[in-house]
Amino acid sequence: MVNSFLNNKSISYYGYVTQVFLFVFFASADIALLTVMAYDRYVAICQPLHYATVMNRRACVQMAAGAWISGILNSAMFTGNTFALSFCGDNMVNHFFCEIPQLLKLTCSVSYLSETAAIAWSACLILCCFVLLIMSYVKIFKTVLRIPSEQGRCKAFSTCLPHLTVVSLFIFPGIIAYLKPTSSPVSVLDLMVAVLCSLVPPVMNPIIYSMRNKEIKAALGKLSAWRLFTKNEMSVFLP
Repeated sequence: MVNSFLNNKSISYYGYVTQVFLFVFFASADIALLTVMAYDRYVAICQPLHYATVMNRRACVQMAAGAWISGILNSAMFTGNTFALSFCGDNMVNHFFCEIPQLLKLTCSVSYLSETAAIAWSACLILCCFVLLIMSYVKIFKTVLRIPSEQGRCKAFSTCLPHLTVVSLFIFPGIIAYLKPTSSPVSVLDLMVAVLCSLVPPVMNPIIYSMRNKEIKAALGKLSAWRLFTKNEMSVFLP
């Protein structure tokens, strides 16, 4: 952000390492936390009478700590294996942030064994989280469809909808960004997908979750009504 304001396009080697570490760390922790949230909704909808026992304070702390620790371990291994490679030639990365696929284009190492192992480990972690997410929601939907009242079904679906939206915004752009072949030089499509993957989910998360908050809805309603009233007043008194 500082570089953007100062129009500075250079970054130090250790700054690049730090940015890659933090990017992978937060992405890994995010997918783990989304998986934990899916389990939370599974317990709340499928086992409501046991919710207070299963999702007690100790269990929540352990699951949150597990998500952050897995993120740190995954990021440390990924970053360490990436920067263990030898780099030579051009030191220009054609991107607006430190992305690993673009960094790998600068390496002159013959062997990608360590990097392949890191990618395989990350793929296994993401796949496990994705499978747990799918299993949780399959059981949730089976339970919701058995609810006799329409109001109860709508309430259950409204509880899951923000989480499903956030998961979709996080997973699908990431799949497109990292499974598609990288072009050289970087195309406009590559940059657009990178923006969609790295900036849109963090911006949309608070908006999506806040829309279920009654106080925020009321405040937005008052703000919209006040702006409409002010606009009508101006249209009445201005010639």
